[in-house]
Amino acid sequence: MIIDGKKEAELIRNEIKKEISELKKKTAKTPSLSVILIGDLAPSKIYVKNKEKSAREVGISSKIIQYPKNVSEKDVLMKIDELNKDENTSGILVQLPLPNQISKEKIINAIHPSKDVDGFNPINVGNLSSGYKSIVPCTPLGCLLLIKQVEKNLSGKHAVIIGRSNLNGKPMAQLLLKENCTVTIVHSKTKNLQKECLKADILVAAVGVPNLVKKDWVKDNIIIIDVGINKVGEKIIGDVSFDDLRNKAKAITPVPGGVGPMTIACLLKNTLECFKAHQL
Repeated sequence: MIIDGKKEAELIRNEIKKEISELKKKTAKTPSLSVILIGDLAPSKIYVKNKEKSAREVGISSKIIQYPKNVSEKDVLMKIDELNKDENTSGILVQLPLPNQISKEKIINAIHPSKDVDGFNPINVGNLSSGYKSIVPCTPLGCLLLIKQVEKNLSGKHAVIIGRSNLNGKPMAQLLLKENCTVTIVHSKTKNLQKECLKADILVAAVGVPNLVKKDWVKDNIIIIDVGINKVGEKIIGDVSFDDLRNKAKAITPVPGGVGPMTIACLLKNTLECFKAHQL
């Protein structure tokens, strides 16, 4: 089974659109997402444009606040403070990466946890780790929803996550622990990576190494979620050798068309949740 991230993302967007329409009738208000974009990196501009388009399609008003690459950290922090206090702003997102003069840690800490649609603020991270209600980072949330399209009950499954980043690996581990999985995180310093991967019932690859996971790295009937986005020549490929594994796995996500569409759908989902927390 090839897991169709585009199809699942469309279902989520349709649910969000319907709920926003109903909330608008009750409150006469709609969610609003403010995106801060610094500099003119082409990938960042494309991501932001896609987020804005997707937001508007479901009824979320989206505002892009653009700064030149040399903007001061102080100016960005002042804008975040202003948005935190603005009752009409449901969610705030600062597009990464940031230029060298701006501290990612300070920016993430400055966004109020209740408006942190990326789920990166330490309070949201701590709540997720503690099993409390929190805003969950978009990509890991999307991955979990795709896994549960294949198998609803994950209790007792052995999940292996390749990559330990704060954006993907660590929150993914917390989500799978909450589903009663046994979780192993492997990374660049792990000894015998292949041996660890062979234990997996569920494999989430989020390390940024093209075609790292080969056919002899996994057992039959595994669920594989490929988060990797790697440009090789003119092609975009994942961290998993898709052609080798598509017939061995029980289910696998393609790249592109797997996790990517889910990330944006979950951003919209988080924006709606932030709106509801402030309005209801």
